[in-house]
Amino acid sequence: MIRGLHGLFYSTQPDEMRAFLKDKLRLPHSDVGGGWLIFDLPEADLGVHPTEGDPPAGTHDVSFYCDDIAGTVKDLTSRGVEFQHPPQDHGYGYVTYFAMPGGVTVQLYEPKYEKRAAKPAAKASKPAAKPPAAKANARPAAKRAAAAKKPATKKRR
Repeated sequence: MIRGLHGLFYSTQPDEMRAFLKDKLRLPHSDVGGGWLIFDLPEADLGVHPTEGDPPAGTHDVSFYCDDIAGTVKDLTSRGVEFQHPPQDHGYGYVTYFAMPGGVTVQLYEPKYEKRAAKPAAKASKPAAKPPAAKANARPAAKRAAAAKKPATKKRR
C-alpha cells in the first residue's frame, strides 16, 4: 500500500540546496551518509492538472504548503529566503514562489480547501490489559487482606 510521496529536486548545487532546506526552511531530515539528507515531511498531497503544452505533458512540479502564508513568508524572509512576489489569490489558495540554490523555483501556497489527511485520526481506545490471574493473586492471602483493610494515606494535590 502506498503510504506517502517522495519527491526529488535536481540541482547543480546539491550541497547548497540541502543546506537551504535544512537551515533556511528548517525541514526535519535524516542524514543517510555521503552528504545525503532525506527530508521527512509530515504530509503530502497530489494533484493532476491539465496542460496544453505549457508546461509540457509529462512534467512534474513540487510545491510547499502552509497554514499561514503571510506569517510563513515573513519568517522565511527573515532567514534570507527571497520571494518573487507577495502572495496572490489563485482561487485554490494563496500563492508565491521562492528560489533555491541550483536554479530551482518552488511554489509556496496556503490552500483554501480543507486537507482531510491533516486531521489526526481518532485513536480507538484499547481496553486495559488484565494481568494474568496468577500474577494478580501472587501475594499470599493474608497480605492481600491486610492491604485491603489499610486506610488510604495519599494526599491530594
